Amino acid sequence: MSHPKPDTFTLPRFNEIQAEQTVPALQELIAQHRRKLAALLEDGAARDFDALVPALEEMNHELSRAWSPVSHLHGVLGSPEWREAYNECLPKLTEHSTEISQNVRLYEAFLNISEHLPADSPDAARALVHQALRDFRLAGVSLEDDLKKTFSDTRRQLAQVQSKFDQNVRDATDAWHHTATSQDEVSGLSPATLERAAALAREHGCDGWRLTLDFPTYHDVMIHADDRNLRERFYRAWATRASDVGDTPQYDNSEYIEKILELRHRAATLIGYENFAEYSLATKMAVSTAEVIEFLQELAEKTRDAAQREFDAIQKIAPFPMQAWDYGYFQEKLKQEKYSISDDELRQYFPVRKVLDGLFELAGKLYGVSVNLIQEVQSWHDSVLFYEVRDETGEAIGGFYADLYARPGKRNGAWIDECVVRKSLNGETVLPVGYLVCNFIPPDANGQSLLTHQDVVTLFHEFGHMLHHLLTRIDYPSIAGINGVPWDAVELPSQFMENFAWCEDVLTRASGHHETGEPLPESMFRRLTESRKFGAGLAMLRQIEFALFDFRTHAEYDPAHGGRVLEILDEVRRDVAVTDHPSYNRLPHSFGHVFAGGYAAGYYSYKWAEVLAADAFSAFEESGIFDQQTATRFRSSILEIGGSRDIMDAYVDFRGRKPTLEALLRQSGIWKAA
Repeated sequence: MSHPKPDTFTLPRFNEIQAEQTVPALQELIAQHRRKLAALLEDGAARDFDALVPALEEMNHELSRAWSPVSHLHGVLGSPEWREAYNECLPKLTEHSTEISQNVRLYEAFLNISEHLPADSPDAARALVHQALRDFRLAGVSLEDDLKKTFSDTRRQLAQVQSKFDQNVRDATDAWHHTATSQDEVSGLSPATLERAAALAREHGCDGWRLTLDFPTYHDVMIHADDRNLRERFYRAWATRASDVGDTPQYDNSEYIEKILELRHRAATLIGYENFAEYSLATKMAVSTAEVIEFLQELAEKTRDAAQREFDAIQKIAPFPMQAWDYGYFQEKLKQEKYSISDDELRQYFPVRKVLDGLFELAGKLYGVSVNLIQEVQSWHDSVLFYEVRDETGEAIGGFYADLYARPGKRNGAWIDECVVRKSLNGETVLPVGYLVCNFIPPDANGQSLLTHQDVVTLFHEFGHMLHHLLTRIDYPSIAGINGVPWDAVELPSQFMENFAWCEDVLTRASGHHETGEPLPESMFRRLTESRKFGAGLAMLRQIEFALFDFRTHAEYDPAHGGRVLEILDEVRRDVAVTDHPSYNRLPHSFGHVFAGGYAAGYYSYKWAEVLAADAFSAFEESGIFDQQTATRFRSSILEIGGSRDIMDAYVDFRGRKPTLEALLRQSGIWKAA
């Protein structure tokens, strides 16, 4: 029986892709690849790099292109059909991946290639073979057959349980709402939030404002709502999502958290590691669990005094002892008092289209690229845009979809993902394409979406990831773009890019009042930059808290005692935090980065990479933020190399030395406290 061929040669034809076709089509493609691999290994010449590696890269690239739209639509649509297709495909893909990485004959072929690789082989070829051999070992290629099967079953189960965790968070988020009926209750909320909430109320046949738990609404309530009861109601709903004490117990993730930790630990110990944290570090810059803990503890020690001073200053203006739902609100009040600037005031100057124009102009100044909107490209939603990216000669180098607005069923947060990875093999070059996804407030009745400055920073962050994906010069997909890059360095380009969202020359171009077109006034910019360090200590400690919780949970897991997630979280908060949380807080139950995403025993990567990013940006501060030599060096040393080089060696090539904590602490206003 034949099935529709997966789209592996053009941009995905989203208007034609049907969920029910994906499972049989993917099964057929996997079967084809099994036959191709068997034929390759039957051929003795396949023990040569040029005979084996390009063929494998072609197959992996083809499978990636087929799977990409399935995975993506599952994340941005939330439809039952795509969820079912995703859940059915995921274990088949996981099983196929494990089957390849446990293939002894393939492993032996790579060993032979490694031993006979010519001395003058390119760095990319050497890195690819090195990483392949490492990944064979991490997949248990040397295990006995029964243990291989156990490892394979464990990975398959883990993929399914992590997916269920993510779906529970989305379902619990979408299931909750609060209808406000009095003006006093919604006092302080932004006009954009109120307009959207009023429209939702009308759609549901209600008066007042239907406030949902999507992040833009939640953030607006926690920062701006004058009604303390409303803030507490939203905090409790957010902090108990998908938990045993939430409003929707059918989506409780408690069982899945325990299962995820159990499966990760089992997989790690099968390979010979003490715990999953050690296993995770095999693909990262950090070399030991002790190094990670010491790094986070040192950063916490240097930050705590500054954070405590910030908290005390906020408490002084609050008329009562603050609770968790008060911190953001009074911090915003103090910021307005000290700097006379507010999110709503800034929002007027940051229409989405103007911010995008300024961001793309910045990319042109730094790297010589042009970003152009292309009409009539098929997508999954009428708000999605597609951009083509060209280099300084006018030659196309890639493109990306931009899905910027929150909607029901869409996963919260902001991220980029690969649609197509760059490939240049066998005389054919395929350009990279990506997905850039955010959850900003949707356009109002006039088609206008206004961003907070924090939204602007988020957009710059994700575009930094996108540039990393698009500017790669590596021909092998497995180490092109963000592939093959240590996970604790993958945030370097994104966090580096955030810094430009605080530069006057950039914001002048990336801003324009939505009514007058006037760029952000200099006086307002000065107040904004003065406020940058405000609350930086508290924000730093919060990220360290997340990172320590994640890393300790995986490093200390004991099957006899279970995950102990709430106990470990309490211990970390006692050691690190200067703020308190109610006993019902269930952070782990919706912590998708750790329990559903790629940051398990790796959330510390944000801080690790932020050290690199701040240190890298200091080079631009020294030479001028648009200095071409510095930008070219950063592009060639960091953005273009994918996973083809040791990242610390590459960083030293760019900076002339290894990074230090100084730049980050100084940038955050914590240096004196250190």
